[in-house]
Amino acid sequence: MFSHLFIGITDFDRAFAFYSALMDCLGIEPRFCDRSRPWAGWQTAGGPRPLFLIGRPYDQQPHQPGNGQMAAFMAERRAQVDEAHRLALAHGGTSEGLPGLRPEYHPHYYGTYFRDPDGNKLCVVCHAPED
Repeated sequence: MFSHLFIGITDFDRAFAFYSALMDCLGIEPRFCDRSRPWAGWQTAGGPRPLFLIGRPYDQQPHQPGNGQMAAFMAERRAQVDEAHRLALAHGGTSEGLPGLRPEYHPHYYGTYFRDPDGNKLCVVCHAPED
């Protein structure tokens, strides 16, 4: 469905450390990193699409997180959701919802919500029943 998703950031090194840890936890592979631009991208195994990208806004204006916007990443196991939340906080993120079941979405929805160091809202969710 998606070609790519681009998230604006302000401090590339800080954002790269945050997203590298998160993508590694989820098994999403690095595709490129160009510090001169600066931007970086990751893809799921067997890519090349969809891509997840971070970088400074193209118009060179300061990054501003959107209100009501969120990128959600799928985890295969609930333990990955827990680990993603832990890593997000360890790398400068802030919690927007601890890992747990959210049966109002569906009986097996196990997710967590957090913001990256630039204030972008993210979710990591597992839709599978408990192992």
